[in-house]
Amino acid sequence: MPEHNAASRLRLSGLCFLLQILNILLFAVFVRYSPESSSSLCSPQPNCSRRNQDPGFQHPRFWDVHLQVLLGFGLLVAFLGRYGPGSVAISILLVSFAIQWAILIQGFLYFFLNGKISVGAGSMVSADFCTAAVLISTGAVLGRVNPVQMLLLALLEVTLCSLTEYLLLSLMGVSDSGRSLTVHIFGAYFGLMVSRILHQPHIDKRKREDQQDMGHQPDVFAVVGTIYLWTFWPSFTSATAVQDSAEPWAVLNTYFSLVASTMATVILSPVLYEESTPRMVQIQDATLAGAAVMGMAGDMLVTPFGALIAGFLAGLICPLGFRFFTPVLHSRLKIQDTCGVHNVHGLPGILGALLGVLLTLLATADTYGDRLELVFPLVARGSRTAADQAFWQLCALPLTLLLAALGGCLTGAILKTKALRSPPDKGNLESTVLWEV
Repeated sequence: MPEHNAASRLRLSGLCFLLQILNILLFAVFVRYSPESSSSLCSPQPNCSRRNQDPGFQHPRFWDVHLQVLLGFGLLVAFLGRYGPGSVAISILLVSFAIQWAILIQGFLYFFLNGKISVGAGSMVSADFCTAAVLISTGAVLGRVNPVQMLLLALLEVTLCSLTEYLLLSLMGVSDSGRSLTVHIFGAYFGLMVSRILHQPHIDKRKREDQQDMGHQPDVFAVVGTIYLWTFWPSFTSATAVQDSAEPWAVLNTYFSLVASTMATVILSPVLYEESTPRMVQIQDATLAGAAVMGMAGDMLVTPFGALIAGFLAGLICPLGFRFFTPVLHSRLKIQDTCGVHNVHGLPGILGALLGVLLTLLATADTYGDRLELVFPLVARGSRTAADQAFWQLCALPLTLLLAALGGCLTGAILKTKALRSPPDKGNLESTVLWEV
């Protein structure tokens, strides 16, 4: 075991060195600061809502989104008794690499002008979104992959997620300001497919037994993580949607969704479990589900009660998923979902995408007013009808699922190669490489 750990530490160190040198070289050649926060370079993107934004308005949401990625997602895995300490350390490592790589990949797609990538608050927010998808995926494979595999997963997923986002938002003209598709759905099902490819029956059975009571620990980390989710997720949902000249619907709708999803969980938990009150981890999951359902629909809902209904449905789906869907994933599909990303990101994300399709059919000047240009610019300009836009919104859902599944299968096949696998012993490298557990 000591020899394996030493080799793993050196392998992780060497890979980090190579990737960081590559990033430095690419930044030196291509990346420059934008004189005007790079918002003017976003115009080729049909749904880009950063046009004509005041840079000072964008920066506070950049900080909120960055805090959400680091603290919100980092603390989501901190309550796991066996994998918590190492997972938080790996999450910080993934954020450190993924932000750099996302700036490069997305820069070539969105912010490339005169042979250079212009970096500003807008590009940093886009990189944080992509990093969030990576952190969601890692929640499905915790305890099954070592840090080297995690880093390679981030390398591949950032590339594939950026290409998927470019296809959906730029080429197809889909409106997804809060990223139900490219963060929640893509991240969840990409991670689930990686988990499926990495399935090892003789190891997974033992690890499931070890993990059965992980989520039941009343841990202060879950409390702090939940508070951060409540505080910063409205900014996460609205970072690319809110304009200084428009009412922040996405912020308000996200708050309404959060409160309704939490109430739904409190209603349903005593029915599904023999407990009088829900555990903090269940409240945390309900918060995530209520926020995920607002990814696409947050900027489209024109009434507060609509957000309450959407959040209430998401709050019901999440505990039902843990109670009924998760055992099926384990037993029938051989997918071990460590943090339950299918229930807190995948299913609510699909619900949010379907809700977005229905709301798109109502996209008229009478309903949206001046906001129609911000949410559905192609409809506002007469290039598409509301029905046409709804059709493209609907097509984006199966396309995202397909690309996430194919990307997850490819990544899982690469991570499963013998050179990258951990030794089949009782120790878990994911927790012991950087931490003494």
